[in-house]
Amino acid sequence: MLAKMTEANLVKSSTAWLKSYYFTRFAVSTAWVLLAFTVAKAMPPLAAIMLVAYPAWDALANFIDAQRTGGLNRNKTQLLNFVISIITTVAVAIALGKDMNTVLAVFGVWAVLSGLFQLATAVRRWKSGAQWAMVLSGAQSALAGIFFVKMAGSAATIDITNIAPYAAFGAFYFLVSAVWLTVVDARRKSAQAAG
Repeated sequence: MLAKMTEANLVKSSTAWLKSYYFTRFAVSTAWVLLAFTVAKAMPPLAAIMLVAYPAWDALANFIDAQRTGGLNRNKTQLLNFVISIITTVAVAIALGKDMNTVLAVFGVWAVLSGLFQLATAVRRWKSGAQWAMVLSGAQSALAGIFFVKMAGSAATIDITNIAPYAAFGAFYFLVSAVWLTVVDARRKSAQAAG
């Protein structure tokens, strides 16, 4: 009985954290996308800062999330996502000195790897709820990464707006997960109050 109560409390605590985490990720990604499609596309220095900041933010978010849910040693997929996002941050900064096609290729490789790690994290967290959206997000990220690598090898003109839709889909999935958890939590509280 005590073990069941402890497990229920852990799931409840995890759900509360994930709701705020997913809403935060949605807000930051949405702001990034809005800036990319408006101000940054006409201001290359701002676009460059944003392109470096995007994987850096992902690294920080994964680090904080892992720390809040047992630490990096317990969350190997997030540790790997943290490491690959740090490496990508540096690689994007270097690639900006070459051209945007190289930047897109770096983003592509990162999107594939981070998407697979996100998918694996979602599967591991399945009991927390709303992870189906994170599974879809991870899978779509991996597919988008393959598309980015292919596009980077073409003669197409690349800028920050080529990456912004990827961030927009990420924002959408974070919002879906956050809202789903909020609705499930409200229903659970309503059922407890009625019972």
